[in-house]
This record gives sequence, structure tokens and C-alpha cells, in this order.
Amino acid sequence: MTQDTSAATEPSPLRDSARRTLQIEQQAVAALITRLDAGFDRACQLILACRGRVVVTGMGKSGHIGGKIAATLASTGTPAFFVHPGEASHGDLGMITPGDVVLALSNSGETAEVTALLPLIKRMGVPLISMTGRPASTLARHAEAHLDAGVEREACPLDLAPTASTTAALALGDALSVALLESRGFTAEEFALSHPGGSLGKRLLLRVRDLMHEGARLPTVPLGSPLRDALLEITRQGLGFTCVVAPDGRLAGVYTDGDLRRTLDQHSDLSGLVVDEVMTAPGRRVPPDMLAAQAVKLMEEHRISALAVVDDEGRPVGALHMHDLLSSGVV
Repeated sequence: MTQDTSAATEPSPLRDSARRTLQIEQQAVAALITRLDAGFDRACQLILACRGRVVVTGMGKSGHIGGKIAATLASTGTPAFFVHPGEASHGDLGMITPGDVVLALSNSGETAEVTALLPLIKRMGVPLISMTGRPASTLARHAEAHLDAGVEREACPLDLAPTASTTAALALGDALSVALLESRGFTAEEFALSHPGGSLGKRLLLRVRDLMHEGARLPTVPLGSPLRDALLEITRQGLGFTCVVAPDGRLAGVYTDGDLRRTLDQHSDLSGLVVDEVMTAPGRRVPPDMLAAQAVKLMEEHRISALAVVDDEGRPVGALHMHDLLSSGVV
């Protein structure tokens, strides 16, 4: 199916509106850079010193942004959660403990549901970080650290609907999260621990031992076996290869489907062959503690679909097939 490219060059009020919106929001985010000050450092210091969690709160659209900021903080090494300010006044304030830090969002800095929490937060002695568009607002003045997320105008032509202001707050929340991440030395492995169901988590957490076939499912034949026995073992286990094991228990080589094709090309009579004569020695092998993602890379580099898994002594302990990697989501 092809698209009519001529339509892309025709005037479009809809695209013009979209461009204006994106330009306004781009400018709003860029303006944050010059306004970063000691308040940002102080906010980071308060959070880094926090023994509890960062409790994020905000009303309306600011609340939606606050929920995302809390989620980003939590997934990057800073325990955090969102509390609705209206619900906080009716019991949920009990979710805040003296060891926490509160991050409150309000573009105006005067949102009633948020400012109503100020006396209670102060009484608990919990540090308050504010993110507003007005540094002189009530919320900003009562905070120990203020993050200025102000914008010149909203992208909304009525200058009413939160658009540029919410984009700026979201970007500032990301900047705060990343600064904390880097300060903590947060690693990809730690990120994976909080994302075990995601593709990154699977690539970083799953080891070969988690996916390999072992025990009775490990295809093996002794060195010196007739080729017929090796073919029967390959068929029985269905992994496309078998390990060939020396008398001392170590892996001597492997015999694969690919080896069988080469054998058929080179030998007209298979009846007298032993596996030693036609196997691949020493064969590709991996340790059980290797990351599954590294095993995938090895398979791709050598264009093979299975690997023998050996222990420190070179003894086969498992077999890994590409199908296992595909079904686990590593690939």
C-alpha cells in the first residue's frame, strides 16, 4: 500500500496547529535549563538523605504528571508513590511517615487541596519539595526546596488548558529522576530487578541455567558410539544436537543436524561410522551462569541454534536451544 505524498505538501491547518503546539512546548522545556538553580540541588539532597519514600502529590493534571514522576522515581532507585491530595485530607495522610519527603506539584502553587496539607506536613516534620510555575506562591514559599516549572504560555490558544506547563513539569521530573539515578550509581542490573517482566529485565536477569535442558533432557552419547546412536539421541531429545562425552565425563564435541548434512555429503555409507569421526570438536559451549542474552549473541554470530552447557570442569550439564530463548522473551 502506498500513500499519496502530494497531500503532505498541501497546506493543513491541523498540522500548523500541531507544529505551534510542539514549538511552544519545546521552548517551555528548553527554558527550564536556565532556571535550574540551587533549589534543584537542595531537592536532590533531601531525597538522597531520605530514609523513607518520596510521596508525590498533585491535583488534576498536575496529579497525573505527579503519578508518572513517582513511577519514574520508583523504577530508577528512589522509592516513591503517589497520594491524591483530596484523599490525603480524608485518611490517606497516614501513608506519609516522618522519614519521608513530600514532592508537591501545582502550577499555580495555590491549589486548595494541596495547600491544605501544608500545616499537617509541617507538623510531621517531613521535608517538602514543591514544583510550581510561581516561585512566589504559597506552596513554593513553604517548601524547603522549590523547582521552578513555570512557562510563558500554554500551547492551548486560550492559554487555559494545561499543556506546556504539564510538559515542563514532566520533563523537570525526569531531570530530577535521572540526576538521582546518576548520583546513586544506579545500574542497568538494578533497573532490571524492578522490571522483571520487561524485555530489559529478561535480558539482564535470565541466565543460561534458567533456560537449559538438564538431567534426562540433556542429549548425550559416549565417545566411540555408532553414528546411529547419536542420530537416535538427537531425534529422541528434539534439540537438534547431542553432546559427545569422553570417558572422563568431559565434553569431547557435539554432533548436530548441520553435521549430519555434511556427513551425508561426504559419506555414501553411514553404517560403519562412529560419532567421533564426524562430530564437531570441541564444539561451542557456554557456562551455566552466562547471561541468556550473551548466549543469543553467540548463536547469532556462529549461526547455530543450540549450545552445550558445561561446568568448570568441562562436563556437560545442560543444553540450550534457540527456541527456549525465543519463548522466554530474551530474543
